[in-house]
Amino acid sequence: MNTEEWVRPGPTAEQRRADLWIGLGVAAVAVLNVFVTRSAGVLATEHAPAVAEQIAWSVATTLPLAWRRKYPELVAVVVAVAFVGGQLRLAQEQQIASGALFAAIYTLGAWGRNRQRSRVLRLGIIAAMFLWLNVAFFMAHDEITAARQPDASGELPVIWSFLLFLMIVNVGFFAFGYLMGDAVWQSARRQHRLESQAAELRAAQGLAEERAVIDERVRIARELHDVVAHHVSVMGIQASASRRALDRDPARARDALVTIEESARTAVDELRRMLGALRAPSAEVIAGADLDHAGDLVESARETGMQTHFEVYGDPVPVPDSVSMAAYRIVQEAVTNTLKHAGAAALDVRIRYLARELEIDVSDDGRGGPATTGGMGLIGMRERVAIHGGTLEYGPRSGGGFRVRARIPYARELATR
Repeated sequence: MNTEEWVRPGPTAEQRRADLWIGLGVAAVAVLNVFVTRSAGVLATEHAPAVAEQIAWSVATTLPLAWRRKYPELVAVVVAVAFVGGQLRLAQEQQIASGALFAAIYTLGAWGRNRQRSRVLRLGIIAAMFLWLNVAFFMAHDEITAARQPDASGELPVIWSFLLFLMIVNVGFFAFGYLMGDAVWQSARRQHRLESQAAELRAAQGLAEERAVIDERVRIARELHDVVAHHVSVMGIQASASRRALDRDPARARDALVTIEESARTAVDELRRMLGALRAPSAEVIAGADLDHAGDLVESARETGMQTHFEVYGDPVPVPDSVSMAAYRIVQEAVTNTLKHAGAAALDVRIRYLARELEIDVSDDGRGGPATTGGMGLIGMRERVAIHGGTLEYGPRSGGGFRVRARIPYARELATR
């Protein structure tokens, strides 16, 4: 992003309220300082204005700070003019006024919307201040010489030494205000750029997650297609056998019809799940990608040197093929995440056959981490479990490590046939 193209957003309502209170507070302190300096006799001369005028100049120099971030250009000009006017009229309060001038120049650098105009205005104000400094110095030349001569003890002439002293102090004063304003503006620009990049990354991550969901559902649909195709093929074979055995062997034909009925029911159930996956707004099918081969995944982890444990609890029953594939994929993703990211030494995989649910429980002793939704493997798990109407839990364990637990329901009366 071009630095000249970025426009800093205006102050928030909270910042404007803070400026209002700051401006009022600084103006009150400046008025108080008028009475303090008058009482102390600072710059008391016969040409000093009345107290009401001194208060007016002090307020005119400081109160505009109440709008410094909302109108930085106008405030800087008004404060500069009031500052010079107060000095020209020999108003006694200049300490707080100098701070107000510094704040106005700094704010113009930090909050100026138009960078070119901000730069020109600041340089113009600083140049005008140095011009006024020289004019004021030569106007008070005789008084300064008379006042400083008795105490002078250096090698340089008094008048030129005093002028050089004023120049050094004011160069530092104005340079610091100018550079500090630019630094704050650059910091705000960098913060804006970081926030924009973070927003772009979040959007890209959202697209990646959406793509991962679609890819996973496509894979699920293909797997379910193979499952349904298998059952339909079985139905065709059994129907042919039943037709040939109907007259010669009625009992065999009856058994074939029972098999056809079961296959039809299973195929309809799998089709319903597939349509549910494709209806929502995710490639190849790996041979052996079913629950019977989940132990092979644990064995592959053991071959890497990891300590593993695999156990099956309950009475294993033949679950629907789609459930078996989903369980295998969940174990596969969980084991892969452990090997890639967890830095674990031990892996524990447990398969439980419950009354009407299949539970997959995978845990490790690795680094754990926050239970976020960002991992693509976790997205795939969620999609598979959701399609079957199950539940998925994952996150760091209290004793250390990470745990994934999924429960997938199945019709037991169908599975036990």
